[in-house]
Amino acid sequence: MSDKIMAYRRENGRVGVRNHVIILPVDDISNAACEAVANNVKGTMALPHAYGRLQFGEDLDLHFRTMIGTGANPNVAAVVVIGIEPGWTKKIADGIRETGKPVAEFSIEQKGDFETIRAASWAAKEYVHWATELQREECAMNELWISTKCGESDTTTGLGSCPTVGNMYDKLIPQGITGFFGETSEITGAEHICKERAVNEEVGERWYKMWEAYQNDVIFAHQTDDLSDSQPTKGNIEGGLTTIEEKALGNLEKIGRECRYIDILEPAEAPQSGKGLYFMDSSSAAAECVTLMAAGGAVIHTFPTGQGNVVGNPIVPVIKITANPRTVRTMGEHVDVDVTGILTREKTIDEAGDDLIEMIRRTANGRNTAAEALGHREFSMTKLYRSA
Repeated sequence: MSDKIMAYRRENGRVGVRNHVIILPVDDISNAACEAVANNVKGTMALPHAYGRLQFGEDLDLHFRTMIGTGANPNVAAVVVIGIEPGWTKKIADGIRETGKPVAEFSIEQKGDFETIRAASWAAKEYVHWATELQREECAMNELWISTKCGESDTTTGLGSCPTVGNMYDKLIPQGITGFFGETSEITGAEHICKERAVNEEVGERWYKMWEAYQNDVIFAHQTDDLSDSQPTKGNIEGGLTTIEEKALGNLEKIGRECRYIDILEPAEAPQSGKGLYFMDSSSAAAECVTLMAAGGAVIHTFPTGQGNVVGNPIVPVIKITANPRTVRTMGEHVDVDVTGILTREKTIDEAGDDLIEMIRRTANGRNTAAEALGHREFSMTKLYRSA
């Protein structure tokens, strides 16, 4: 198996596997202008979202971190930022510029949509010309940042597809890749195990305080009597998972047998402690979690599923893995790596891990994932507070 890939070397040294030119709205009322620019200039992609007005405090910090991180992701070649007013627009554009990539910014106030769209379309067109002349070059596979979360889990997930991801991490983390896992609420019931998987006691204690805060400030502060219909979901229950503890034990299979996480990250925060495995404090909702991990810098996302989940992402290819033969039969168009052989004893987890690594290599080299081919571009911001 080759340890080389053909990828894009960005200005800050990071390696990307896609070459997007994105039109990034600062706020919800700039979505229309961004979508108009993307309609004018083929080869660009707008990322509309619902937030960015009257946010404050930690919620606003997360908004900026997600916006800047999305534009800074190595899968993005260049960015056009559009906002209603210049202050926040400049803050986001300047944050992305720190990577060295081309960024143009436009604000709608005092100009209106027509003039903003006209000027932004010219910039976007120049960026497309520039980006389409960039060439892939040989890079080491261990330069990749690879994230994971699972979705629509069932009994086959903990038995097959999650251990496949864990086997991949056990093989690639020691070789130098950077990995993310998360889904804070879905560790519930296995928190003692996750705490022990930290690289040392200090990191484990910090992780536990983070998990406990999520329980106290989010779950227990707002639940009624239980988490029915949320954790586990109806799909999880149909698939045979009856408790959050069962779900948590399957979830942790994604970090394998040997890996230890070296630090914890805020939502959409980029790693700062070197190569290794990180835990990101994140929602278990698929589109939100993938969006946060992409903003943290992941360039490929691995997604084990049991019952079948269709989520994708605009800038990061999402590789779907399943061990459920019914899902392969009824939703096969969404599956990139079929590991049903684990359950029929025709394939070992070690072999399945190699299959996933090969699919990661092929995806890094340019193969579209099922989610990309089917047009899944789910982009969902995480919001912490009510707006002011």
